[in-house]
Amino acid sequence: MKTSTIAILAGATVVAVLGAMTVFVMTGEKDEFAECRSGAVAAGPGGIGGPLELVSETGETVTDKEIFTRPSLLYFGYTYCPDVCPMDTVRNAEAVDILKERGFDVQPIFVSVDHGRDDAQSMADFTYNIHPDMLGLTGSEEQIRAASKAYRTYFSIRDPEDEYYLIDHTTFSYLVLPDTGFLEYFRRELTPDQLADKVQCFLEKL
Repeated sequence: MKTSTIAILAGATVVAVLGAMTVFVMTGEKDEFAECRSGAVAAGPGGIGGPLELVSETGETVTDKEIFTRPSLLYFGYTYCPDVCPMDTVRNAEAVDILKERGFDVQPIFVSVDHGRDDAQSMADFTYNIHPDMLGLTGSEEQIRAASKAYRTYFSIRDPEDEYYLIDHTTFSYLVLPDTGFLEYFRRELTPDQLADKVQCFLEKL
């Protein structure tokens, strides 16, 4: 089975998990982003998002407060990924450029789920080749698993003993705002223009 197929299946697994969370009850407040949402997904305590501590591509330990300084498109993958990750991160980068042309400043962020191979330098090399404004983040196994858990993502190393192991992982991209936190997730089937349109819908309401 191809890596792309595995990754999509992993994403489908998470769709089921997210589906169980689609009863999003606003505590007496109207959801100002309701018309922008593809589905109602819980955010905040018990939902998607939360505190993070990871290592940036410059080697510094950073928290979510330092990571999300502006609207961001967050993606979990790994630099050795042969197909899905490059395709998805390039799509995100193109969406960011489209949004910039429309007057919206959005940062693409790439979090590695490969603590064994992805160090700060490999993250820097990867993001340099994708987009000049992309932020790469890695960390220890504990840090990465905590970040993955916070965003309800899935990843699993298929054969840890193989030097060239592949990793099955979730393929969603997440819109995260400073202070507000997680707003929405987007599937990989979207084109750059479609993704930009969906993100813009949220940003126009800020």
